[in-house]
Amino acid sequence: MTRSRDLLRSRSRSTVWVCGVKVATQTPPIRSGRRVVFLTLDDSTGPVDATFFEDVQGPYAATVFHSWMMLVRGVVRRTGPRGISLRATGAWELTPLWEAWTRGGIEAVHAAMEDSERSATEQAEAAEEVQRAAGPAGRRVLVHASGFKQSPYADIKPAGGDVRGSRALAQGAEVPDDTGLGQLAAPRKLWHSSPGSSGH
Repeated sequence: MTRSRDLLRSRSRSTVWVCGVKVATQTPPIRSGRRVVFLTLDDSTGPVDATFFEDVQGPYAATVFHSWMMLVRGVVRRTGPRGISLRATGAWELTPLWEAWTRGGIEAVHAAMEDSERSATEQAEAAEEVQRAAGPAGRRVLVHASGFKQSPYADIKPAGGDVRGSRALAQGAEVPDDTGLGQLAAPRKLWHSSPGSSGH
């Protein structure tokens, strides 16, 4: 593994492995209509930013949006003396990999990663086949009256539900019934979902 604090020593176009807790996911509207997913992890030495372009999203999108501790494989891109980013080429949830490690060591981890990747790829290919059979070929793009093209995956309203009053509820305070907040619970997520993200 390469820790965040050591990434600056990585060569451009080299493949690295990083892991950590998910801090944020973002899928901002892109003029071309293509979907780009930005993921930020924290490994306790600092943040790591990884970008998932459309060519790798199929097998890994579910992991990126529904997991909160992840292993990510990526290719280093140097953008300056202190600038670095990762073009992600894979993502795995850490919990099943840890369970595989406790059962059979590193060989079991490699086998679990291969099984997970093969299963995710098969599911993504099946979904693409269904989509091709259901509609015309090509990428679906929403075209606004202004000419702006937007991916149907992009969500430009703030992600997630209304959490007003959840801090008061978490502290045991009474919330007046006329606010409509009586049924809210404290948020349970560890990461931030920005406007434009899927909200997961």
